[in-house]
Amino acid sequence: MILVLVEHGGGKVAKSTLEMVAAARETGRAGGVTALVLGSGVAAVAVDVARYVDQVLVGDVPELAQYDPEVWAAAVAQIATEGEAHTVLIGGSRSGREYSPRVAVKLDAPLLEDVISLKDEGGALAAQRYTFLARVTETIEAKGPVVVVTVKPGAYGAAAPLAVAAEQFDVDLSLPKARVVVTGKISEKTERVSLTEADIVVAGGRGVGTAEGFAKLIEPLADKLGAAVGATRAVVDAGWRPYAEQVGQTGKTVQPKVYVAVGISGAVQHLSGMNKSKLIVAINKDAEAPIFKVADYGIVGDVGAVLPAILDELTK
Repeated sequence: MILVLVEHGGGKVAKSTLEMVAAARETGRAGGVTALVLGSGVAAVAVDVARYVDQVLVGDVPELAQYDPEVWAAAVAQIATEGEAHTVLIGGSRSGREYSPRVAVKLDAPLLEDVISLKDEGGALAAQRYTFLARVTETIEAKGPVVVVTVKPGAYGAAAPLAVAAEQFDVDLSLPKARVVVTGKISEKTERVSLTEADIVVAGGRGVGTAEGFAKLIEPLADKLGAAVGATRAVVDAGWRPYAEQVGQTGKTVQPKVYVAVGISGAVQHLSGMNKSKLIVAINKDAEAPIFKVADYGIVGDVGAVLPAILDELTK
C-alpha cells in the first residue's frame, strides 16, 4: 500500500495532504492509498480525509496530542511495517522534514526529499526535485521494499474526492515515552487565509518601499481580494514582514490560482517558490524586471500610484 501521513490543524485536513494523495495516485503503484491520521481528538479529520483515499487508519491517543518527531516516527514506522507499505509519503513541511529521516532509518529505507513528481518505473520509484536554486530539475531513483518520500508543498494540485468515502480503522500503537515536553505554544492570530492554503496571494518586494507601504497598500489589496499576504526574503530580512510570509527557495512554495507580485524584481530564488501559480500578475516600475518573463499580465508603473488606483476600482 501507499501510506500518506495526514497533515492537519484546527480539526481540518491541510491542503498539503490532498496534494500528497494526488502524488500517490499518479505514481502508478499498486495497493491503493491509505491515510494515517495521528493526533488526539482527530475524528473530524479522519472523516474528512476518508473522502479522498481507499482506507483510513486512525491513531487517536492522548500521547499524540502534541507533535514529537521521535514519537511520530515510531508510530509511522510501526504502521508502515504492519501494513506492508511499499511507499510512505510525508509532507515537506517543517515537521515533515524533521521526522521523515527518522522514519527512513527505522524502516532501513531510502529517503527521497522535497520531490515535485513521482512515478513507478519498473519497480523503482523515480522522482524529480529542484536543485541549484531551482534552475535545474534533477531526476533521482530509489529501489527497495519500501521508500520514504517527502513531497514539496505546492508541487501538486489537490486531489479530487472519490465517489465513496473510505472505511476507517483504529490502530493500536506502541509508542516510546516522549523525551521532550511542550510547555506552551504561541500562535499568530489572523483572519487572513494561510499562505499555503490561499487561492490568491498578494506578495510584496522591496519595491513596496517600506513596512508602512505593506500596511497601506499590500494588506488592503489582500483584504479586498480575500487573499493571503506574501513577501520576498529581502523584505523579511529587513524586518518589514514575518518569516511566515516569505515565499521562495528559503521560504514557502505556493501554487495559488492567482499570484500578484508587487514591487518584486523576480530573482530566481523567489521564482522557485511561486512560478507554478496558475496566473501571475506583476506590478513593477522596471520594464526589464525578470518577473515580467513569467507573468501572464504585467503593469509597468510605480507601486505607489498603481495600487491606490486598483484599490479605488475594487472599492467601486
